[in-house]
Amino acid sequence: MRRIEARLAVVLFILFLYGCGRTDSLVVGSKNFTEQVILGEMAAQQLERKLHTKVERKLNLGGTLLAHEALVKGDIDIYPEYTGTASSVVLKRSIPPDPAQAYIEVKDQYLQRFQVVWLPPLGFNDTFAMVVRTADAEKLPRQDLSNAHARTWRLGVGYEFLTRPDGFRSLNHVYGLRWEGTPRTMDLGLLYQALRQRKIDMAAANSTDAQLTQNGYAVLADDKHAFPPYSACFLARKSVVQQQPGVEMALTMLSNQITAETMRDLNRRVDVEHQPVVAVVRDFLATQK
Repeated sequence: MRRIEARLAVVLFILFLYGCGRTDSLVVGSKNFTEQVILGEMAAQQLERKLHTKVERKLNLGGTLLAHEALVKGDIDIYPEYTGTASSVVLKRSIPPDPAQAYIEVKDQYLQRFQVVWLPPLGFNDTFAMVVRTADAEKLPRQDLSNAHARTWRLGVGYEFLTRPDGFRSLNHVYGLRWEGTPRTMDLGLLYQALRQRKIDMAAANSTDAQLTQNGYAVLADDKHAFPPYSACFLARKSVVQQQPGVEMALTMLSNQITAETMRDLNRRVDVEHQPVVAVVRDFLATQK
């Protein structure tokens, strides 16, 4: 009987330690590209410095659906997401063109369907950006997609752009541009190299890309709003927000603190200057309260 009681006590003690460890430790995730890793690290450092708590990182997880599944299953507690991506990829529905309405819609749907809380927007819209060489843009009557009919284009895209309803299909439906051949799919990191080497004439890139801080590239404005708003936000499991209110308070302090220019600069420091993500994020947070 004493042996049974001793074993039971050990088991209960282990369970107690496990429970305490998971309660004290927050897990922050991200998708698998530079901006997401930066934002994931930013959330982790912000929680550590404001709550003085242990934060585990599971960054670079993969694409949207993998990160979403990890959050819903409880493998991670927090990760950064974009309103337009959530609506088209996860919710499979169209989204209002107004950023505030789009945020409210995805926020309500995620809470009802997944018990996930959308925290306030960080301040920038990482939308698709149709990038061309500056010299080509200057030949157009105006530097927008409506005036891109003046010529044909060899288009380069990332793998998701062709299949997402808010990507190539939406671009074609709204503008009906003339393409030379079929779009060339490639890794997102190779799009600017392909433009520079004149293998393509237009790239479906992102508005916060580091390369847009350099000369030689221009973004053709989406003047007819083919692409929905992609406001960047932190997502958190509802149970985490309820059990640890400080999480929401700490991350909300970053609301409206990151402009598109700021995000491009952070991406540039990592992608172009090859500075460590941890140091880049630490420097940025040092400018925050």
